[in-house]
Amino acid sequence: MTWLLLLIIAMIDPPGRPPVAGEAPGAVTIPLSSARGTEEVQLPAITPARGIDPPLVVIDAGHGGHDPGATSPVSPLPEKDVTLALAREIRDALARSGRVRAALTRDDDRYLELQQRYEIARRLRANLFISIHADAAPSNDLAHGATVYTLSEVASDRQAALLARHENAADSVAGAPMSRNPEVNLILIDLAQRESMDRSTAFARLLYREAAPVFPFRPEWHKFAAFVVLKAPDIPSILFESGYITNRTDAAYITSPEGRRQIAEGMRRAIEAHFARRFLGAAS
Repeated sequence: MTWLLLLIIAMIDPPGRPPVAGEAPGAVTIPLSSARGTEEVQLPAITPARGIDPPLVVIDAGHGGHDPGATSPVSPLPEKDVTLALAREIRDALARSGRVRAALTRDDDRYLELQQRYEIARRLRANLFISIHADAAPSNDLAHGATVYTLSEVASDRQAALLARHENAADSVAGAPMSRNPEVNLILIDLAQRESMDRSTAFARLLYREAAPVFPFRPEWHKFAAFVVLKAPDIPSILFESGYITNRTDAAYITSPEGRRQIAEGMRRAIEAHFARRFLGAAS
């Protein structure tokens, strides 16, 4: 991906153009969120892993603090507690395996803005972002099973256009420096985000393949949406709804130690297979 972005920069925005008034030397940059809040968040600890520069997955426990998320008529735990327990279990499973580094956006009951969550992943230069949630359907207590969401085409187009209209927040996207030309930036962001969307969809399929034998999914297990936490332009990202806390069976499963262990094991297998594929593809 990086060589393609650099080639486009060279073709559309060749070196040697005089700098625009007020520009600092080098790349003009784009913001991925408002300046408010993001820099105030302390970066989380990262678990170690074997090898040279092992890949990093950032796991986001949805909700937190004054935002409890969904509540359940059959379980005393709000969604924010369910997601944190699942995120910790997945991190710990990866740490025990030692093949992939892992970090949590939150490891306690704190509130994070949606953009802060994927900004943490970008600042850590994560290779994969997974946001953990628990579904709710108060009017249908028969709804059950896990769902995987990835970014929709429409959401991607709008986000790329939004990012390209601004300046001065990030130096690069997908490893390629930003350009002084806003039209080039739009192309770069669009290319990076579309590649991330393709990788996100591939990971969603892999997660279903690896985890469906371990824990239940909905019949329509993959959906597209415009969730803010999925909009990092250069990190493959999914939002994982672990099950319905409004369903008695699902709520008992995802809040039980055995259910969390099985979900974490399915996630671990999918994450490690994802990066093994990436490594083999890069080597070939």
